[in-house]
Amino acid sequence: MNASAGTKGKRSSRFDWNSVMNAIIEVESGGNAKAVDKSGKSCGIMQITPVMVNECNRILELRKSKKRFSLDDRFSASKSKEMFLLFQSFYNPKNDVEQAIRSWNGGINYTRRATQRYYEKVMSKMK
Repeated sequence: MNASAGTKGKRSSRFDWNSVMNAIIEVESGGNAKAVDKSGKSCGIMQITPVMVNECNRILELRKSKKRFSLDDRFSASKSKEMFLLFQSFYNPKNDVEQAIRSWNGGINYTRRATQRYYEKVMSKMK
């Protein structure tokens, strides 16, 4: 998968996010597509929240796409990855791996301190 998800008709730089996504999946759910956190808000292999689904739909709307994600899409491995790629293409156009990992955990206004442990866990799965 590359960073062009949700960019129909637009060219974006090709970047292979597979190792990052696979490491996040391992940390978040151990690969369990039916995983749900204790609060019931984060679901699927990448533990996607309703806020992330809404943000992805907002990005798609800004890009004049008719596609929309549903909350059920969080339980689809392929759609979860699409949401990750869409989020990265919008907020991380330089394809910075550290930013990708930290923002997946802490949102677009993450702090290094708050995301350090998560970052280290994901990086350890990439090696």
